[in-house]
Amino acid sequence: MKPPRVVLDTHVLLSALLFQTGVLTWLRQAWQTENIQPLSSRETAVELIRVLAYPKFNLTSGEQEELLADYLPWCETVVVSDPPPVPQCRDPLDRPFLELAIVAEADALITGDNDLLALTKVFPVPILSPRTFRNTCPLPDIPISRKEI
Repeated sequence: MKPPRVVLDTHVLLSALLFQTGVLTWLRQAWQTENIQPLSSRETAVELIRVLAYPKFNLTSGEQEELLADYLPWCETVVVSDPPPVPQCRDPLDRPFLELAIVAEADALITGDNDLLALTKVFPVPILSPRTFRNTCPLPDIPISRKEI
């Protein structure tokens, strides 16, 4: 069985990458054990690179590269050459994630962003919180953190 193909928004990715013992640690394990197939586009990768450079994270360029190396090689890269129409969203930085989900025919867009979650009824790809995704798509070989219970 093929793993679910998912778009992970930047905030979810940051939680999975930056916090080794956080609530979303399972997500990093899921892509590294090929239990999910993360999807990326040029635009979503650029956004991740931009956010990792924020001063508040205090990451050296080497640390940023290490985090990218823990994610990007696991991704299926999708070219979004002709962005499809997407529902209006409050944050224009969310558009590339919506476009990627449609073009890639993703199984889900995983986000904790309320602006994106508000589009669940009008978007053709399921938009799920990490918890909902985890509950609806059991992932073998990935232990659940006590914080998730």
